[in-house]
Amino acid sequence: MKLAAEREAMSPKSIDEIVSGLRIIGTDKQSVEVKSGVGKDILETLSAFSNGSGGLIIVGLSEKDGFQPVPHFEVKRAQDQLETRCDQLSPPVRPIIDLLPFEGSTVLVAKVPELASIDKPCYVTVKGQYNGSYIRTGDGDVHLSKYEIDRLLEEKTQPRWDEQPVVESTIDDLDSEQLERYLDLQRERRPKTFSGGNDAALKRLRILRENHPTLASLLVLGEYPQEFYPRLTASFALFPGTRKGEITEGQRLLDSRTLTGSIPEIVNAAIKAVSANMRTGALIEGAFRRDLPDYPPVAVREAVVNALMHRDYSPTSLGSPVHINMFVDRLEISNPGGLYGGVTLRSLGEPGVSSTRNQRIATLLEDVSFPGGGVVAENRGTGIDTMNKALTDALMPPPHYSNRLDSFTVTFYRRRVAPQEEYGTARDLVLARLETAISASTTEIVAQTKLSRSAVQQAINSLIKEGLAERTEPARSPKQRYRIRSDRTSHST
Repeated sequence: MKLAAEREAMSPKSIDEIVSGLRIIGTDKQSVEVKSGVGKDILETLSAFSNGSGGLIIVGLSEKDGFQPVPHFEVKRAQDQLETRCDQLSPPVRPIIDLLPFEGSTVLVAKVPELASIDKPCYVTVKGQYNGSYIRTGDGDVHLSKYEIDRLLEEKTQPRWDEQPVVESTIDDLDSEQLERYLDLQRERRPKTFSGGNDAALKRLRILRENHPTLASLLVLGEYPQEFYPRLTASFALFPGTRKGEITEGQRLLDSRTLTGSIPEIVNAAIKAVSANMRTGALIEGAFRRDLPDYPPVAVREAVVNALMHRDYSPTSLGSPVHINMFVDRLEISNPGGLYGGVTLRSLGEPGVSSTRNQRIATLLEDVSFPGGGVVAENRGTGIDTMNKALTDALMPPPHYSNRLDSFTVTFYRRRVAPQEEYGTARDLVLARLETAISASTTEIVAQTKLSRSAVQQAINSLIKEGLAERTEPARSPKQRYRIRSDRTSHST
């Protein structure tokens, strides 16, 4: 179905709608480039669309004249020129070309498909890979960085960065108990691995290489991997607004933590950090109560495991952590390196579609215990399904994915309160909100808790009477805000 959709010809009506939109915004778009003719610069656009998500090129309109048809435009000549330009790229680009009537003229429309990952980067042949590869950013074409090109070239072979020895480390830097449990399990499952003894097995399992722990074994089984790679961590940040730059009462961050340890320990710490900074409601179903957190721990776990397991561990990325950013309306989990192999945003989570950038890390995580029970990663291609089910059960929309050559981000949108849902008491919610801020207004608390204004005000009055909260202004001030008392006399919940 996907291929059929890509081969569909454009219609005059579609072009009318696209150009109308461009005239409103006054410029090209990320996925649409308009040109008056076929010059050399079209090579950059062909490369950029091929390396990105594809795009549409419309030739025969003048952007500076408000996307009006170019007078005396020779559309057949432009088509011949475009076909020549397409052969000046490596690999050659094969767009779907249509000649369509538009406002008394004829324009050339070229639909450029995204190349398969194994064929990227597409570059201007005479410039070479590192000088002639482009990507679409906004309404323009920019050079791919060396890092981005290197990551694309890795698609042609299996990366083995996680098998490299960490030469400053020794086997003593691994958690002896975790290592022994892992080896016991392998003796049971893969007895032939131990046919040459323990030392041979450690090499065959890529626990050791050249008598040093590999990057994979250090990250999964290590006592403290950050001794050798201080930035291979997860960074948790709680922001007071919807953007990083927003400041509330002089604060840019309400909580900030660097999560360290082995991958299982970082995952566990990430779940705790998110849980400590979110609401948990309850849905009453008959005689039963079901907890509904803002972000289901199962979904958070899967996203963080995926970020740590599938991130880029090439030398140029060893200084970049995984980022876990919580805003008032969403949770974002980002890792260095985009999707790997044959996995695309369209195919993400589809049965039978999976690809592993870090095979040794993934293999280890299949058999290493997670704090609280169970293995860290099943590696059965079910992680996305598990995540989606957890979100559905919590009455939440599916996650949003953003894929770039240098990063991948999954976003969970904060769950909206269901009409039949309760949060214990309004007092508990308001108290929790005040405890995470220097001060807050009634309007801010209403927006955060989704409670009615009257419920919030009643809860505030109750907290003031209990000696837990206080006003920052005189009683009837329009600038009234509330805060937790530093000398609070009660905290009964």
